[in-house]
Amino acid sequence: MRKYILKRVILAIVTIFVVMTITFFLMHAIPGTPFNTGNDTLSQESMDVLMSRYGLDQPLYKQYIKYVTNILKGDFGVSMSNGYRSVSEIILTAFPVSADLGIRALIFGTIAGILLGIEAAMHRGKAVDHLSTIVAIIGISVPSFVLGTVLQTILGLGVSGWFKAVFHTDYQLFPIARWQSFRYTIIPSFVLGMGAVSGLARLMRTSMLDVIDQDYIRTAKSKGISRTALIWKHEVRNALMPVVTVLGRMIGGVVTGSYIIESQFAIPGLGKYLVNSITARDYTMTMGLTVFYSIFIVASMLLVDIMYCVIDPRIRITK
Repeated sequence: MRKYILKRVILAIVTIFVVMTITFFLMHAIPGTPFNTGNDTLSQESMDVLMSRYGLDQPLYKQYIKYVTNILKGDFGVSMSNGYRSVSEIILTAFPVSADLGIRALIFGTIAGILLGIEAAMHRGKAVDHLSTIVAIIGISVPSFVLGTVLQTILGLGVSGWFKAVFHTDYQLFPIARWQSFRYTIIPSFVLGMGAVSGLARLMRTSMLDVIDQDYIRTAKSKGISRTALIWKHEVRNALMPVVTVLGRMIGGVVTGSYIIESQFAIPGLGKYLVNSITARDYTMTMGLTVFYSIFIVASMLLVDIMYCVIDPRIRITK
């Protein structure tokens, strides 16, 4: 087990290094500089001073060596498009908000998706099964910003307007934007989690139906095992394997934030910084966030590999 984890950690480090390298050269391949994004407001003399100040006038290989050295020291540099603030400071400030939104959405999406998939498989061809299909279609086909707009209008403006008309108060039952108390998190967490619900529900249903038809399930039934024990100890546990695989990728994508949801609901998360840094050719911000995201996603995939052995005892790590 230790050797396996060590090998996975080494592979993770190599993966992050490759991502760092590719991101560095792709960013420098984009025409222009962080100080000239199309406005042409800087003179050539000022441009030369800034390029020299941040080492962008040096040969590319020297910039790359300095970039890797600083990353190993934990220094992501300063963001040229955000008032020259430290990239690490921005991550420490904005990521907890994105993580909070992502964790809420992930908890809702995972629990609702798995339970809906189980119910759909156990009642194949019935109302619950048809409901799971409808939810999956809505989650896959309807864009998140459309679903968010609908819920903002109905649950936010509509319910709040009715509440104010009945009780004659300015209390807003479901706020439509910002990120303050628990009430503000309900709609954006639901919208972001709907993608997970639709994907996990269909995958769990398919996996459950495959497990139910296995010989060992019929053997367990013949031994007189209770229905509850049969479902949770045998069927659900074995059906979770493909779900865990998808969940590992989903964790990295959901927890690191969603630019669309964060923009629509005015949530001060990390997603907007990555998109804005790319359009502004902010090398340090883009590369710093890419490395940060890579570490988070690779760590989540490593956790999934370890969870395989916990969920399915048939899996053993061998030479």
